[in-house]
Amino acid sequence: MKKTYTYRLEELDSLADRIISQLQEGVIILKGDLAAGKTTLVKNIAKKLGLSEDVTSPTFSLQQCYGEKLFHYDIYNHGLDHFISLGMLEELEKPGLHFIEWGSDELVDILVSAGIETVTIEIEKISDDAREYTICTH
Repeated sequence: MKKTYTYRLEELDSLADRIISQLQEGVIILKGDLAAGKTTLVKNIAKKLGLSEDVTSPTFSLQQCYGEKLFHYDIYNHGLDHFISLGMLEELEKPGLHFIEWGSDELVDILVSAGIETVTIEIEKISDDAREYTICTH
């Protein structure tokens, strides 16, 4: 199932509420150009979950954990093969929400075949303060 929504930055709480209400566990693959708002979305969801940690992009650390049930990954610098070789697929089996920036269709196929609930959110910048979010449940 695929749905598309348009939100301005100040309306992002609505999208965060929608995601949290529909998915309490699983993997959310975030796709979009640089500065599309991938980390901004994760920040908003963390805030809605009541987490006070400062959410930052895990570009250089590969993984950030917030609380006990929010995990944030970025595989842009190292790629899928490195992610898998580090055993990170096992991390995705932990209870909670796992956000992966720069995930590929190949990763989606692996997760779906492993029975891990997976959602893809494609973010497209349509103006300086608005984004289009296409959400696809696999």
